[in-house]
Amino acid sequence: MAYRKLGRDSSARKALLRGILTSFFAYGRIETTEAKAKEISSLADQFITLAKRGDLHARRQTLSYLMDEEVTKKLFETIAAKYADRQGGYTRIMKIGPRRGDAAPMVILELV
Repeated sequence: MAYRKLGRDSSARKALLRGILTSFFAYGRIETTEAKAKEISSLADQFITLAKRGDLHARRQTLSYLMDEEVTKKLFETIAAKYADRQGGYTRIMKIGPRRGDAAPMVILELV
């Protein structure tokens, strides 16, 4: 399987990933489950690489996925410039232990 289903149908999964990715770029770090973090990490790397390209088509592709125009602007102006000389590996996953309610493995996902 090429991706994690996260216990949702395809439209709910896409909405979840769009929301989490938008929040991730807005705040720079988020706390989530390990499975979601691994999916978001690969998506975030793809969007940072797209933002490093910096052309209009890349910006429109990003705008069609992210839910906030200000976050897209931040991605292209601040985050992409920060990683201009880096060849991938823009995110870090740090384990923080199980969640209290259901013992799901929780992690902090942050930009390197």
